[in-house]
Amino acid sequence: MTSKPERFKKPRRAARRGTGDTTLSDVAKLAGVSAITVSRALKTPSIVAPETLARIQDAVSRTGYVPNLMAGGLASNRSGLVAALVPTIAGSVFLDTVQALTDAFDAAGCQLMLGQSGYSGFREDALINAIVGRRPDGIVLTGIMHSPEGRKRLLASGIPVVETWDLTPTPIDMLVGFSHEKVGRDVADFLHGKGYRRPAIVTADDYRAGLRRTGFEERMHALGLASVPVHVVPAPTTLRDGREGLAALLLQSPELDVVFCSSDVLAHGVVTEAQACGIEVPRNVAVMGFGDLAFASYIHPALTTVHIDGRAIGRQAAQFITDRIEGRDVGERVRDIGFSIVSRQSA
Repeated sequence: MTSKPERFKKPRRAARRGTGDTTLSDVAKLAGVSAITVSRALKTPSIVAPETLARIQDAVSRTGYVPNLMAGGLASNRSGLVAALVPTIAGSVFLDTVQALTDAFDAAGCQLMLGQSGYSGFREDALINAIVGRRPDGIVLTGIMHSPEGRKRLLASGIPVVETWDLTPTPIDMLVGFSHEKVGRDVADFLHGKGYRRPAIVTADDYRAGLRRTGFEERMHALGLASVPVHVVPAPTTLRDGREGLAALLLQSPELDVVFCSSDVLAHGVVTEAQACGIEVPRNVAVMGFGDLAFASYIHPALTTVHIDGRAIGRQAAQFITDRIEGRDVGERVRDIGFSIVSRQSA
């Protein structure tokens, strides 16, 4: 039998790609099934035999493959979307960063898609899978602590990723932030230099607040203080948490002379509780926050705190992604924007 002339042959279809270098065929080969079986398992798992489905799911997990939910629906490789994940929008510490991202991407012709990941990390994996599958032009994450599964998905996606509000020499892709441990150490030096010798901490239970706590405690120990009383509250923090935190610390250590708080909101609560108890701030107990939120300079007494330039973080993160989209060299992939201590009346 003679073969058909070349012009009558059907063109071979390319293996359907996911959202990065890993293809559907890669998953099929690893699972020992056909590409169409993998496609069916991803679209309608109920019609695939349980044993086969388990092999496919294992192959997907091992390769980090995420199907491109936009496949076939776009005429270009650009989605016009950039996704950003923040722990919460209930507090305002991240709002300047979000606003800077929104403004920068709007000027670049992109839209910002915002997701709340929470502080536990469980929601982040689901959001990452949903976002990667929609093939955004870039992803902005808060922090550097991600699950192994989430990190694998991001690395396999090939999408530009910027981690923010933290610091590490080994980012997933690009990073702009600052050292939380250094914040804790520098705050300890600042308060010790002011003459405070009986410090305490009211802190949220999230990872980055924990780094500030560790830096503070280690530095205070190096300065000769044996221990620092700590009251831990769930993130995101509230004014009520601050009030209850000071009340608990006073029962434990009535002689304390300064309280370092992991957020300005907690510090506001500590100041409020002190005033309600007839304790003068800073005469009897000094208070220091973190974040330099809009209200910090307007409460009485004005709040001593740590200033973070959230807008600078957002602008640099947006620049990273737009440079990558346009094929420009981003230069140094890790940018430390630092922080500053703002001395006001509360300490």
